[in-house]
Amino acid sequence: MSKLLELDQVTKTFQIGGLLDRATLQAVKGVSFDIDDAKAEIFTIVGESGSGKTTIAKMILGNEVPTTGTIRFEGRDVTTVRKRRDRLDFMKRVQPIFQNPFEAFNPLTPIDLFLFTTAKQFCGAKTRAEQESQADKALQHVGLSLAEIKGRYSHELSGGQLQRIAVARALIPEPKLIVADEPVSMVDASLRMSIVNLFQHLRDDLGVSIIYITHDLATAYYISDRVIIMHRGDVVEAGNAQEVLDNPKHEYSTALKNAVLPPDPERASAALRHRRAERQAERA
Repeated sequence: MSKLLELDQVTKTFQIGGLLDRATLQAVKGVSFDIDDAKAEIFTIVGESGSGKTTIAKMILGNEVPTTGTIRFEGRDVTTVRKRRDRLDFMKRVQPIFQNPFEAFNPLTPIDLFLFTTAKQFCGAKTRAEQESQADKALQHVGLSLAEIKGRYSHELSGGQLQRIAVARALIPEPKLIVADEPVSMVDASLRMSIVNLFQHLRDDLGVSIIYITHDLATAYYISDRVIIMHRGDVVEAGNAQEVLDNPKHEYSTALKNAVLPPDPERASAALRHRRAERQAERA
């Protein structure tokens, strides 16, 4: 079976400090996983701040180069994607969604212009009519329309709306993979599940695989197909999301689970399993 993405013993080391107190920080230590090309999935990387999960995202996107190991997208080493044409093609196939939607858009530029620029750059939409068509099509997938946002600025929209627009912008090039780094952490709690459900739609209806990076075990449990748990650069557990998060084996994974348990963990766990089972039945 062909692989969409492959990480093989990837490490990343940084030099930190000044000339007199320089030290080495190994942010990622021999991480390996892959995502099949045949079936879209949500692959979740769970870990606290400093675990190495965001560094992995940057390396997949080509914004950081692995110290050792290889990252291949559709069989090609991402570190070799340097020519402008190749880089644009890679960026079309692999799109990011970042943590803070308020920082994703220049506050001095109307929101719709970001979508039009993406349509022009990645899809060859030369006329404004073509750009508007591409933008509106993508916005429809996230529950919005071009008419709702046209001419508006980021400060006129909520965090939830901005994150949906960020997802729409990522969808315009019709990517095969989206790398979403803590995409709901800056969104109001009442809106988080709507964004999470949106990612399920991207996987189930559009066939887009998603690398979902989070510290939130609840959303990880709800949407993930597979999961890895990272601690200080190491993968301490990996496998089927429900199995790993229901019955963690590593002490760090257990501590993470216990830290977020509500007063009645058995009842909450049963409710999450029920919601997950309903979702899986809908996909069947």
